[in-house]
Amino acid sequence: MDPSIKETLLDRLRAYLDGLDAADTAESEFAQIGDAGPAEAEAAGDAAGDEARDLFSVFTEIAAARNEVRTQTRVVKDALDQFRAVFETLQSGNETLSRELKETRARAGEQARTILRPLLLDIIDVRDRLAAGLAAVPPEARSSWWSRWRRTAPAPDPWREGLEMTLRRLDRVLADRRVTPIVTVGRPFTPDVARVVATRDDPNVAEGLVIAESRAGFAWDGQLLRAAEVIVAKRAGAKDRSDRGEVE
Repeated sequence: MDPSIKETLLDRLRAYLDGLDAADTAESEFAQIGDAGPAEAEAAGDAAGDEARDLFSVFTEIAAARNEVRTQTRVVKDALDQFRAVFETLQSGNETLSRELKETRARAGEQARTILRPLLLDIIDVRDRLAAGLAAVPPEARSSWWSRWRRTAPAPDPWREGLEMTLRRLDRVLADRRVTPIVTVGRPFTPDVARVVATRDDPNVAEGLVIAESRAGFAWDGQLLRAAEVIVAKRAGAKDRSDRGEVE
């Protein structure tokens, strides 16, 4: 409620109460004096009518102010309800959009992996062939002390250098695609990343350790891309030794 309206109502209420006190005083004085003349009676009636009209106007303004407060409260409540409904709609739409965005990204990632997986496997296969070819090439002969003294070294093999350069480039391409080799040699056999293609009895190696790889394994973003093919150490039992004619 407006402070000025409230102050006006309080002033009128005080005036009304003061008027009641004055009316009581006047009534007692009129009783003491006795019956007054017609003029005095008419004046007293007018004063009482004015006080009644003032009291009625006060009550009317109070009722109007109360109705206005109720109307404003109802309007504010309706606005809050509408705002709450809009907020809930926006929140629900935001959650739906976020969920759809995550699902879209997940599907896009899966599609990209599905498309790139065969290509990466082909690159790894080419790398394996280059590595095998490089391993089959005999290493460069070491220069003799006479050639070193004369500062004459043998000419480098361009074919071997080309293989090494190509192999390094393929390794760089795989590393840029977050494809990394899986280390298995010298570690316990793990069926999640490798499979056994052969076993070997080696007394110098603990049973279950990987001795060598016939094919390297690779991981892509922490997930298995290609399992390694390994040779695992396995101790021969007494029956195997006796079958081979070995004496303990």
